[in-house]
Amino acid sequence: MLSINDAAPDFTLKNTDKEDVSLSDFGDKAVVLAFYPGAFTGVCDTEMCTLQDNLKAFNDLNTTVLGISVDSPWANGGFSKQYSLGFDLLSDLDRSVIKKYDVTFEGLGGIEGYTCANRAVYIVKDGTIKYSWEASPNPGVEPNYDEIKSALENL
Repeated sequence: MLSINDAAPDFTLKNTDKEDVSLSDFGDKAVVLAFYPGAFTGVCDTEMCTLQDNLKAFNDLNTTVLGISVDSPWANGGFSKQYSLGFDLLSDLDRSVIKKYDVTFEGLGGIEGYTCANRAVYIVKDGTIKYSWEASPNPGVEPNYDEIKSALENL
């Protein structure tokens, strides 16, 4: 897992409209990177909906939220539509970004050989990690949403 003050690796991934989204696209805005194991799974549903519930507060803090999983743009699109998410969900199909951010999780749901994102949250500002959290070793743990907001308020 990357640590506070590490350089945030840039990336380009497809959103649910199959458009490229790069971390560097957001300039001087803070970006919450919310890595999640999989669309349509209990804790992931709760996490993404909680981020959506807090989206106005994030916007007021000049912050963009990006969800990242290894799911396809179509799966993420259905997930986003079902929960009316107002932020991009990005598809890390080749798992390169979860590897760069060191948030891989092996064997989710007991499926041997399946690699997905572990649940993790980073806040990136000016190309630098300003906050990091990982649900280790259990991806069923949710982040502390108040802690995320507090970290953003203190940037």
